[in-house]
Amino acid sequence: MLYRNMLLFFLAWNASTAFAQSDSLQRTTKHAYPEIKGYTGLVHPLYTWSDDGNHANFTDYYLVGNPWGINIWKSAKFGVSLEFTPYIKFANNDSKLSNFVFHPGVMYRLGHDFTLIGRVAYETSGRYGFTPILNKVIYRDQSSTVFVALLLPARYGSTLAPSYSVAFQFGIGF
Repeated sequence: MLYRNMLLFFLAWNASTAFAQSDSLQRTTKHAYPEIKGYTGLVHPLYTWSDDGNHANFTDYYLVGNPWGINIWKSAKFGVSLEFTPYIKFANNDSKLSNFVFHPGVMYRLGHDFTLIGRVAYETSGRYGFTPILNKVIYRDQSSTVFVALLLPARYGSTLAPSYSVAFQFGIGF
């Protein structure tokens, strides 16, 4: 009887140790959150609609933005993001910083490397608004990603008519 109890205790102890090791291995292979990532890229506004007049980039001028951001993923599906984007306008053989946008937002992973991002926008031009974004990772390795995004900015304020745009972004996450 003593031997049987000792054998059961030994088996139970070994089993619990084995499950504990298996559980610790699973925890180390699972993704740890929160996860912090950075990115940069180029954003090209393509066309803007407004009651003040419609404008196409690449015609009378070239406008390009250089977003820099930090993504903080709370879970595998949800995160928050802080983005800072200076815009440079090239026109008439001259260039200048035309605007700076503070662009915080929330992110939701849709699956298949797509992410839906909703951002609010605060511009140094005095305008404000929001920007829905559909983001797609097109390349991924262990330390970086390459992505493209479709942006639909809406802007208001600063005594101007509301404007709605479509833009394309290409970037690298790290």
